[in-house]
Amino acid sequence: RYTTCADPELRAEPEGVIDPELTMLTFWNGDTPLVVLSYYACHPQSYYRMGIPSPDFPGIARFIRQQSVPEALHVHFNGAGGNIGAGKYNDGSRENRMVLAQRLADGMKQAFDGTKKFAVQSGDLRWSVVPVALPVAKHLDEAKLIADVAKGSVPPVAVPAAERLAFLRRSKSGHKIDLVQLAIGDVRVLHMPGELFVEYQLAAKQMRPKLNVTMAAYGDYGMFYIGTERAYTEGGYETEPRSSNVAPEVETVLMQGIRKLLAGE
Repeated sequence: RYTTCADPELRAEPEGVIDPELTMLTFWNGDTPLVVLSYYACHPQSYYRMGIPSPDFPGIARFIRQQSVPEALHVHFNGAGGNIGAGKYNDGSRENRMVLAQRLADGMKQAFDGTKKFAVQSGDLRWSVVPVALPVAKHLDEAKLIADVAKGSVPPVAVPAAERLAFLRRSKSGHKIDLVQLAIGDVRVLHMPGELFVEYQLAAKQMRPKLNVTMAAYGDYGMFYIGTERAYTEGGYETEPRSSNVAPEVETVLMQGIRKLLAGE
């Protein structure tokens, strides 16, 4: 299934591997909420390509919650939802966007109402960074990309080629991607690159099951989709050469980085 699925038989198939949990980190001044940060892993799409920008159902859900708790700033982060979409619950109809938005807003409300407060000082907030070099996909050919960029009058060819060429040259220069963690109390928020597969998010939670681990992906988009090593052998849109600029070995690199971030107290 894609993010929109008009076939009822496909929509009836099981959900598959997902992270069903919406997580939330809120900051308070006494009884007054200041900032509400929510995290959920799913492609933020219901219907699209209308020629008009839209925050789609996650943005609408955030807006609903902003109106319900107007004294706080609400920010929603997309988790590792590279291979997750709402297709099982989305036939692509215009009306269904609001159904999905309200469902997500309900989850946000449940998380907010279930907030467990603990006192913190500035010293309780800790940032950790692990720079990693992501292995570049073998299909990235610099000479061909340069030739494609020269076809500037053909945007569907030139623009993606320019993006891939920039990522390739940046990687060759030794540039590394920062994997970042915010630690506060028993909460760990991981900030990850690319359209990351949900397996990375689930693995991170399993590494420290006694902590409240959550994840925001899409922090750097030069690599496009980031699958698991196995996924690159299974086919599918997300790991095709047109969709991913990294090699299958990326899983080892990222899992080691995640493990290193979560190893600290």
